[in-house]
Amino acid sequence: MEKEDNTTLIDLNILPEKRRFHIMAKPGGSTCNIDCKYCYYIDKGDLQDGPGTGKMSDEVLERYIKKYIEGITAEEVVFSWQGGEPTMLGLDYFQKIVELEKKYSKPGQRVSNDLQTNGILLDENWCKFLKENNWLVGISIDGPREIHDAYRVTKNDKPTFDLVMNAINLLKKYRVPFNTLTCVNRFNAKRPLDVYRFLRREVKSTYIQFIPIVEYKGFETTAPYKWDYNKLPIDGSPEASPDHPDSIVTDWSVDPEDYGYFLNKVFDEWRSRDLGKVLVNHFETLVAQHLGMPSQVCIYSETCGKGLAVENDGSIYSCDHFVYPEYRIGNVKDKNIDEMVYSERQIKFGTDKSERLPEYCNKCEYLTDCWGECPKNRIIRTVDGEPGLNYLCRGLKVFFKHALPEVDRIVKKLKETQINPTYRMQGR
Repeated sequence: MEKEDNTTLIDLNILPEKRRFHIMAKPGGSTCNIDCKYCYYIDKGDLQDGPGTGKMSDEVLERYIKKYIEGITAEEVVFSWQGGEPTMLGLDYFQKIVELEKKYSKPGQRVSNDLQTNGILLDENWCKFLKENNWLVGISIDGPREIHDAYRVTKNDKPTFDLVMNAINLLKKYRVPFNTLTCVNRFNAKRPLDVYRFLRREVKSTYIQFIPIVEYKGFETTAPYKWDYNKLPIDGSPEASPDHPDSIVTDWSVDPEDYGYFLNKVFDEWRSRDLGKVLVNHFETLVAQHLGMPSQVCIYSETCGKGLAVENDGSIYSCDHFVYPEYRIGNVKDKNIDEMVYSERQIKFGTDKSERLPEYCNKCEYLTDCWGECPKNRIIRTVDGEPGLNYLCRGLKVFFKHALPEVDRIVKKLKETQINPTYRMQGR
């Protein structure tokens, strides 16, 4: 049963005319057909007072689509369908989604869709549907065979690389636009050029997303900011890396210094060979920020809170990395989505990102490039013992120090030629 929420709502009439926010929909919940060893979502269905398992009912689906379109007053509404593995719901389910979007779309407002998938269930019929309806696809792939198969395996512990490559070839055959999403983990972080060159040369991805894997030990049941602060390790201590038996993170989490190494090596390759031809999320947003534009990804924004998640039961959560009972802000069954997004509770969630930064971060020369990265990764303490430091801080500093001189040269050239980068972000 949905808990009563007495949060005072912001008056929507005084908000900007064009309201923009984004929701990642999980219509199949955490249900998935493979068993990635580092998956942070697979346990969501087991949470006490969590969303549970199973598919989003037709009634909830229709209510979500209707209220999402109603709540956004900007020129475009972007539906993002993720999981778990959303294709397990079947093609008919997604055809129904398109019909409902057409039913409720507003005159003059664009409705677009993207699908994040492991690709294993994609076939010719799926690709025809995706092409005909102009869907963007995000394919999860972690690198060449031996790297990808280290963690991304089936329920029977079988490799998935060939299945994913088959899906990529089908997408190419039907000219379905796709991005790649690569999780940077403890294993592949040590082989950055093998990963990047494979994505660029073999997969031929022109938009590459890298997401660092950082999971607090106990993440299955412990929500962000509900940690035992007395047990958070000091930056630089052995417990602040995945190599220690008492590490704060899981074994598969990326080592902070390896992460900095990974970003630096890929940045140099991108700068020398692929600048202007390949979009890499971390690099493109850094250029954009130094052009005076907003961050293109939420992790490097000053605030957050406009990238929410809807679960299969219709519950809305503050973020898809915060799908815990503590961060449920309502349900589409009984609340309008824009009211939840612009509630005082959700606005506070967003502003907490900058307001809860330790003084160490506020004095950092890279503050406006980083803004403390993702709040769910703030699981260590500064050398002075102040909590709230990002686990990846050491690696991010290495990256910013290395990349920023070249980024500033790129920005200078773009300004001289009056060219601004363009983006279409797939999400996280």
